[in-house]
Amino acid sequence: MTTAGTGHAEADRDEKGGIRTALAGLTTRGRSFLAAGVAAAVCSYVLGQSDLLRVGLLLAVLPLVCATILYRTRYRVAGSRRLSPARVPAGNEARVHLRMDNVSRLPTGLLMLQDRVPYVLGPRPRFVLDRVEAGGRREVSYRVRSDLRGRYPLGPLQLRLTDPFGMCELTRSFSTYDNLTVIPRVEPLAPVRFSGEAKGYCDGRQRSLALAGEDDVIPRGYRYGDDLRRVHWRSTARYGELMVRREEQPQRARCTVLLDTRGIAFQGAGPDSPFEWAVAGAASVLVHMLERGFSVRLLTDTGSAVPGEGGDGFAGASQGSADAAGLMMDTLAVIDHSDGAGLSRAYDVLRGGNEGLLVAFLGDLDEEQAAVVARMRQRGGGAVAFVLDSETWVREPSDVPGPSDGSEERLRMLREAGWTTLGVPRGASLDELWRQADRERRGVTAAGGGEGP
Repeated sequence: MTTAGTGHAEADRDEKGGIRTALAGLTTRGRSFLAAGVAAAVCSYVLGQSDLLRVGLLLAVLPLVCATILYRTRYRVAGSRRLSPARVPAGNEARVHLRMDNVSRLPTGLLMLQDRVPYVLGPRPRFVLDRVEAGGRREVSYRVRSDLRGRYPLGPLQLRLTDPFGMCELTRSFSTYDNLTVIPRVEPLAPVRFSGEAKGYCDGRQRSLALAGEDDVIPRGYRYGDDLRRVHWRSTARYGELMVRREEQPQRARCTVLLDTRGIAFQGAGPDSPFEWAVAGAASVLVHMLERGFSVRLLTDTGSAVPGEGGDGFAGASQGSADAAGLMMDTLAVIDHSDGAGLSRAYDVLRGGNEGLLVAFLGDLDEEQAAVVARMRQRGGGAVAFVLDSETWVREPSDVPGPSDGSEERLRMLREAGWTTLGVPRGASLDELWRQADRERRGVTAAGGGEGP
């Protein structure tokens, strides 16, 4: 059997290897017939019964003939796989569509189709395809589901051929496979506004003047249609050509999402672990900010970030925002614990400039790391921290709820540094905490006579 199209079945070209492959494909029935034929032939020799020898030869030759014919059967079959969708949130189902095309001039026999899938996605799917006519097509589908995010390979496809007597069974594999990406769950968030965000929150833009005074003008060359009232005569005299003042330029509001991935900062594993909650929370905030028109960036404790457009991150409310969200979701789908012990690398990245709104998802913090996080707070931007105390997550439900004394002290340190900080209890809703953070920020600004929403 050979294949065309998206898959290519593996075939042994060496004659000796082909014989071994054909014999290895004998089923239990075929091996029993072969053993019975050999035993009958030996008994006929010992007992001198020629009729028994004929029966033995028939029993032994039948499975060998079936194996030879099956091995030399050459079907040209094309196989393809289509995922719908190829990127699915954890806990949701995806459908896998398989298509087999007989591109030869001969009809096929009975085919058994099998696709390889990881154990976490469910049982291995198997299908029985009836005789496929020349130029015919068969389509089947199955569903996969995973509660754990990740990137899972699907394939390669395998075709199993059998003879009409069930004496031999050969398997041929296609060479291609596909990847199913299970991304974190994304929770819709309320359209609140934290201090440090743009005034025009809905479109994620703020205006900045290109000139702050006569000595700070950054002119550009005159273009047809420019207002002559914006001609800057001093620059025109300096450069020898007509120069105009730049207009007011739009500046996109920025948001950085900091995800703590330190292995020592989180306890437990599985879909209900605090680390998975933090990953899902980071994904929800990233998607929410992209939809609001922010330039977003994903940063981890190692100092690495998903590359974006320029140095500001991915721009939201643009044609490529869906691709940007997909790239960050793909990154979060496979992100894992880091071996780092501190957050100093992330601090080095953030202290380079004003990052706008900073949203952090943090694990357990000691006094030193809490001080590092406190210094991340930028003067001109808002800062919101969701701190997950592992002790509250591993604690039994019958125990008294509430954060530990050490965790409460770390939260107080961050609040004194200007952070809007919330402890995350087990099973908490991010949207509720998101609204609570906005209420706390409103209360602080009102008490301090600061800016309102």
